[in-house]
Amino acid sequence: MKFDIIVIGSGPGGYVAAIRAAQLGFKVAVVEQAELGGICLNWGCIPTKALLKSASVFQYFQHAAEYGISAPEAKADFQAIIKRSREVADTMSKGIQFLLKKNKIEHLKGYGKVKPGKTVEVTDESGKTTDYSADHIILATGARSKELPNLKQDGKKIIGYREAMTLPVQPKTMVVVGSGAIGSEFAYFYHSIGTKVTLIEVLPNIVPVEDEEVSKTLERSFKKAGMKVMTGVSVESVDTKGEGCKVTVRTRKGDEIIDCDIVLSAVGVTTNIEGIGLEETGIIMELGKVVVDDFYRTNVAGYYAIGDIVKGPALAHVASHEGIICVEKIAGKHVEPLDYGNIPGCTYTHPEIASVGMTEKAAKDAGYEILVGKFPFTASGKATASGAREGFIKVIFDAKYGEWLGAHMIGEHVTELIAEVVTARKLETTGREIIEAVHPHPTMSEAIMEAVAQAYGECIHL
Repeated sequence: MKFDIIVIGSGPGGYVAAIRAAQLGFKVAVVEQAELGGICLNWGCIPTKALLKSASVFQYFQHAAEYGISAPEAKADFQAIIKRSREVADTMSKGIQFLLKKNKIEHLKGYGKVKPGKTVEVTDESGKTTDYSADHIILATGARSKELPNLKQDGKKIIGYREAMTLPVQPKTMVVVGSGAIGSEFAYFYHSIGTKVTLIEVLPNIVPVEDEEVSKTLERSFKKAGMKVMTGVSVESVDTKGEGCKVTVRTRKGDEIIDCDIVLSAVGVTTNIEGIGLEETGIIMELGKVVVDDFYRTNVAGYYAIGDIVKGPALAHVASHEGIICVEKIAGKHVEPLDYGNIPGCTYTHPEIASVGMTEKAAKDAGYEILVGKFPFTASGKATASGAREGFIKVIFDAKYGEWLGAHMIGEHVTELIAEVVTARKLETTGREIIEAVHPHPTMSEAIMEAVAQAYGECIHL
């Protein structure tokens, strides 16, 4: 059977690319052996947010008296929380199935492997192989939890993010290794529902890609809530011979052993590029990534790659935009390369983190003379009324030309606020235009205007 486009992988890169291709009139197929929607919908972005929402609701109950509400003592039902998370994931996966049918996209269920001659071999669950051809083949095979040599995952005592979402019993104690978005989110979730958590980061700050002020604020928040946070510390080994785990960590003062029930390894992801036919097809790889141009074309004509397996941030929204750019270029549309300097990042802890562009340090290191504005939520009427005064919004501008270099936020709902900055930067909006744009009051969003005004010495409420 011949298609115009075959997409291997149905994650946020693959299914979006397929749907956009179908909208453009192509005959499309998607190869997927697991659940439609990939890791993001089934084992990543969506189910983790369901878990975090449960943790947030539980926290509200614990602090109900602060809002003048008398409520009976709340208890976290771990199994019910996990069940809800899986139901949310299933619902979203069925939604992708509906969208594929709506757009007349064929689902080829099985394991996809590219072959020379613009061919895809699909192996179904019975082991039967079928070859399909296409004018264009897009690889969107994603990534999986990364394993370190001294932190081998066994799926029971040393686990990755996938097992962390479906544990049969809530652990009493847990060590989380790695404090990026995945590690910090799971540390927050388990700590919030009563697990004693130790969060370990080898670098000097947790959420190390964020602005240092944001990192320090989240660390203080975690510690204030009772979580143990260790930075500048490496995990040397984990002994799983006994009932639990004995984690040996190397600190500035020497080695220390931490006892726990479960170790969650959250040290990053590894691309799924093995066994998909890259070598046989002659597709070039470099440092574990497929090499592509600005429009995701590999070195072999007719073969493309998007998402986690190419250079760039391993984020769902990045993969989706890459997929759209890829198929629109195939269709002959005028498209511009993706601006990787304007990609927002979000971490759904409590408080939340959102950022885009340069940190203050990066801007200074790049030689910019900068204007920095910072507005704390303690000065926000909406934040105060909501009982969410923790955090701030920080903005960075080039003093010479007024270019908006970056924005860094920590606080309630900031993951919903960052899009204003992304859009403004895309449109090359000036700080003056943000100040003059009327922001509704009382909202959390007006803190962006206030932070920009503070950068220019015009903030009213500070």
